[in-house]
Amino acid sequence: MSGDALHTYEPADLDEMSPRQAVDAVTADIRDHHITVDGTGLFNAARHIGLLCHLAAGMAADVEYQLAANIADLPPAEILGASAGHVGRAIAHYTQALAPLITLTTTAQDTLQQQLDSLDHHSRLRIHLDDARRALAAARTALEVPRIPAASSAPTPAPLPAPAIRRRA
Repeated sequence: MSGDALHTYEPADLDEMSPRQAVDAVTADIRDHHITVDGTGLFNAARHIGLLCHLAAGMAADVEYQLAANIADLPPAEILGASAGHVGRAIAHYTQALAPLITLTTTAQDTLQQQLDSLDHHSRLRIHLDDARRALAAARTALEVPRIPAASSAPTPAPLPAPAIRRRA
């Protein structure tokens, strides 16, 4: 089975998931649909941008929904907003990766000089894709809501001794 046949999530699938599940699904999709220097890689890059945009829009909508009423299934609005910001950074890096990817896809790589000339494009492409992955990992980390210990499990402080009353005789 090729990598492109694995984990093909569509926006409708993401809408049925929690924010953390959706980030995990998009991360798996990106991991399994590699950006190669050809038409398939260009298609995958455009697809990843579409999934990331849908994810960011969904998170922004969840923030608005969370602010309207306290929804138990969603993380707090602040956490959703932070995660959406990281997804936005991933989108920015993917769109910045398009320029070197298009150049590499449309320019011949037949001679040694052409291959040497393309090193900068390969480097820029790799930098943007790595930065996008880090931003998506940060979005996932932001959704890791710290657990607040229940009040009943907190140790009860020891009572203070009552002050002694001295009487003069």
